[in-house]
Amino acid sequence: MTLRVTILGCGSSGGVPRVGGDWGACDPGNPKNRRRRCSLLLESGHGDKAMSVLVDTSPDLREQLLDAKVRKLDAIVFTHPHADHTHGVDDIRPLVIAGRARIDAWMDESTAAALKRRFGYIFETPPGSQYPPLLTERRLARDGPTTIPGKAGGALTLTPYRLPHGDIDALGLRIGDFAYAPDINAIPSAVEPMFERLDMLLIDALRYRPHPSHFSLDETLAAIERFKPKRAV
Repeated sequence: MTLRVTILGCGSSGGVPRVGGDWGACDPGNPKNRRRRCSLLLESGHGDKAMSVLVDTSPDLREQLLDAKVRKLDAIVFTHPHADHTHGVDDIRPLVIAGRARIDAWMDESTAAALKRRFGYIFETPPGSQYPPLLTERRLARDGPTTIPGKAGGALTLTPYRLPHGDIDALGLRIGDFAYAPDINAIPSAVEPMFERLDMLLIDALRYRPHPSHFSLDETLAAIERFKPKRAV
């Protein structure tokens, strides 16, 4: 399987720079330091079986999808319910209208509950509304892989795994020789195999100083040294 990974955003919850012009420790003279919130585009297959899967719907999603020229999505995967990973969800509406069908949204129980509280209308039309729902709720496997079917016959198999992220768990994803760990403050022994024998690891590194719910740069570099992926970002 050929997998193409596009980082649509990799910034912290407030983006870089934050509103008010705060760049933190980032050099404003380097255009790479202007960062949007976390979303990822996974593309696999080709021809009739090509698939596009979005990981998380950041508050910057509209511009992210426009820049990446995304015109269709087969599915969305949510890693956890924090606002910087979910609050752009309404920006998929034009894709739902163009495709004349809801998009399958894969998540765990806690993320589903949070999204239904905040954005109930995306799953079910509320009373008095004429707008159709946008998403069909799908459940990620708790232990083992989940195969996400494409609308045109393709499929993408991924394995979610639980990572501590402050006072909640967030999901990491393993797809073949690629792993994604966007929000993490430790690697439990039970999920260490998900970090082994990787061609590519895309992993959280919030800042230089320690943080209670994210890896610092030193912790990230230590994990990279320990698991030795062929490439890490």
